[in-house]
Amino acid sequence: MNLEFISIEYLVVAMAAMILYLIYYVFTKDSEYNKNIRSVASAAEELNREIFYLKKKLSDTQKKIKNSTSRMSDDDIYQEVERTVYDMVKPISLGLKRLEDSVQSIDEHIDSRISSLENGVKQISIPTSIHGNDDEKIISLFKQGITLDTISKELHISKAEVEFVLKINKIK
Repeated sequence: MNLEFISIEYLVVAMAAMILYLIYYVFTKDSEYNKNIRSVASAAEELNREIFYLKKKLSDTQKKIKNSTSRMSDDDIYQEVERTVYDMVKPISLGLKRLEDSVQSIDEHIDSRISSLENGVKQISIPTSIHGNDDEKIISLFKQGITLDTISKELHISKAEVEFVLKINKIK
C-alpha cells in the first residue's frame, strides 16, 4: 500500500521535471528566435538608412541637372533619372530579397519547432484515474459518509489512491 503511494509520488515528480524541462527548452529557443528577429530588424534599419541616403543623392543629382549650364532635353533628363533610380533601387531590391528569404527560413524553422513541441506535449497525458476506477464512485461514496478505508476495500484500491482522487477533485 505504501509502495503504490511512493511510486505515484515518483511519477508526479518525473512529470513535473519533464514539464519544467519543456518550459526551459521553449524559453531558450524563444531567446534564439528573438536574436534572429533583432538581426532582421537591424538589416531593415540599414536598408532604410540606405534609402534615405539614396533619396538625398537623387535630389542632389536633380539639382545639379537643373543648374547645369548645358541644357539637356526632357528625354535625356528622364533617362538619366531613370538610370540613377535603377542604380539606387537595385541594391535595395537585393537586400529586401535576402531579408525576405531570411524571414521565410526563420518562419519555417519556428513552424517546425512549434509542431514538434505540440507533438511532445500531446504525448504527455495525465490519467483521469489511477487504475481506471470511476472517480465519481469514490466521490459519491465519500459524500455518503463512507470512510476512506471502506471505500478503498470496496473498490479494491489503496487508501492513498482514494485520498489522491479526493484531493485532485478538491473534496478533501
